[in-house]
Amino acid sequence: MTEPHVYRVMTVCTGNICRSPMAEVVLRDRLERAGLGDRVLVDSTGISDEEHGRPIDRRAQRVLAAHGYPVPAHRARQVTAVDLATRDLVLAMTSAHARALRALAHDEPRLRDRVRMYRSFDPAAPTDGPEHLLDVDDPWYGDQEGFEVTLAEVEAAADAVVEHARAALAAREPGR
Repeated sequence: MTEPHVYRVMTVCTGNICRSPMAEVVLRDRLERAGLGDRVLVDSTGISDEEHGRPIDRRAQRVLAAHGYPVPAHRARQVTAVDLATRDLVLAMTSAHARALRALAHDEPRLRDRVRMYRSFDPAAPTDGPEHLLDVDDPWYGDQEGFEVTLAEVEAAADAVVEHARAALAAREPGR
């Protein structure tokens, strides 16, 4: 069980070197600006272990730095069932990631319910239709422009994630 005064968020992509660490960096920045940096903890993982131990992709580092974000030391790691049990909100970058996370949660509804599509927080994203319409673009196979697109998608949802975390923390306060 998590502490009532701390809310834990995890972003998840394939290898944990592009999308999920970009989202982690953006969310940390937005949470700090909102005064929640000490109450909302953010980390990231990948569905696969193929990139285990590697840093953030250099193209992702470049786009983050170009937009004024700090680029932290990072080592890719694979998500585990324990991660699901110790996070309040698990943000999948694609519908395939969401399916893998829900499978990892097995038949535990409380864990499965923690999994949300990252872009479901984007007010301009589609609200009906198949879940894959909310996928964050994978920049890995493209050029630097693809990382710009991914960053824009991540930034578009970030403020609503911050507000979601703020509301969740408020709901935990005594007397609510």
